[in-house]
Amino acid sequence: MKTLVSLCKRRGFIFQSSEIYGGLNSCWDYGPLGVQLKKNIERYWWDTMTLRDDIEGVDASILMHPRVWEASGHVEGFTDPLIDCKKCKARFRADALSEACCPEKPSKHPGECGGELTEARAFNLMFKTYMGPVETEASRIFLRPETAQGSYVNFLNVQTTMRKKTPFGIAQVGKAFRNEITPGNFIFRTREFEQMEMQFFVNPKEDMKWFDYWKEERIKWHKSLGIHPQKLRFYEHGKDQLAHYAKQAFDVQYEFPFGWSELEGIHNRTDYDLSRHEEFSGKKLQYLDDDTKEKYIPYVIETAVGLNRTLLAVLCDAYHEEEVKDEKRVVLKIKPQFAPVQIAFFPLSKKDDLMNLTHNIKNRFSKKYFSQFDVAGSIGKRYRRQDEAGTPYCVTIDFDSLEDKKVTVRDRDSMKQDRISIDQLENYFEDKFK
Repeated sequence: MKTLVSLCKRRGFIFQSSEIYGGLNSCWDYGPLGVQLKKNIERYWWDTMTLRDDIEGVDASILMHPRVWEASGHVEGFTDPLIDCKKCKARFRADALSEACCPEKPSKHPGECGGELTEARAFNLMFKTYMGPVETEASRIFLRPETAQGSYVNFLNVQTTMRKKTPFGIAQVGKAFRNEITPGNFIFRTREFEQMEMQFFVNPKEDMKWFDYWKEERIKWHKSLGIHPQKLRFYEHGKDQLAHYAKQAFDVQYEFPFGWSELEGIHNRTDYDLSRHEEFSGKKLQYLDDDTKEKYIPYVIETAVGLNRTLLAVLCDAYHEEEVKDEKRVVLKIKPQFAPVQIAFFPLSKKDDLMNLTHNIKNRFSKKYFSQFDVAGSIGKRYRRQDEAGTPYCVTIDFDSLEDKKVTVRDRDSMKQDRISIDQLENYFEDKFK
């Protein structure tokens, strides 16, 4: 992970937040390549969901009525057990002491260093703030800890305005905030993160049919990112692990350098969410089937994936070190359609005729492909920079190009070079990015 963190900073993927002030713990800024990779993954998820006829999109507010979080159970039950060390003043999750380290003596677990530990107490993970000029209990609100509730409270709005029949879904991408006690593992667990969630509303009689359907659809989606299938698996929640609202739950896990961990949860949430919001709001959230005249509160099949975690999995899976002519080559083998830079254009020299030709060629492709112009250093050094950035193809324009109207295209993974006519480049790349 340290090697990957270093690469992410060196190549402009991810920076420590507020770094010039010493940084802010567990907060990260996405640089030019990182934000592009994140947007590419997000766009792919969004298209996968909303280009279907049975899923609509929303973008709900981060700030919601406080009663939303009472109805959802977050005010009462969204807690972690917290333990303090009276000696070093550090805080730890009571259910993860065996995995924690004393900050003063990292070789020891909390309490083994001679510090007295407090009794466990509940610690609510929601960030609190106040709406309006006066900080009173009545003006207290929360930063949302998940995007899902925005879909539930808009169930009727979407269903009626878009004239949807069950089964149908509501998709949403957005920021969520959790005051985690033990954030860590780079961008895997942070206090500010992005979720891509889809809530699928179904007839209670068909809940397991749709649960199984979405379980298989979601694992196929992760594989389609180019992640090695052997690094992905399902993990089923046992009865003692299920959330209070869940009938059944599976996680899609990836084998990170720090072990198998969750990328996405697929949950059968039953009618818990809509029933609770109906109770707390006083607004009927039942669905009436016009054909059968059956009335019911739909069950919800939820697919909830962490965008930041998915990006981390893509980076971990793509990272390779190879020996090339007795030198180490670091390369990110990101699937071409998701690469933050898809084609890099190199003029062999800075002479005007080569520079002009290179810019002319690049301009033809920059509207369709994420591209970059690079003229600094030798061709070998430029290749290495683009390898570390995950760029799948580099196009070199040399002096022969002025005469034969051909360029050299170099493949990132095989390092094979093809001499291609300039007027055939569009067809060449059309096949490569399918």
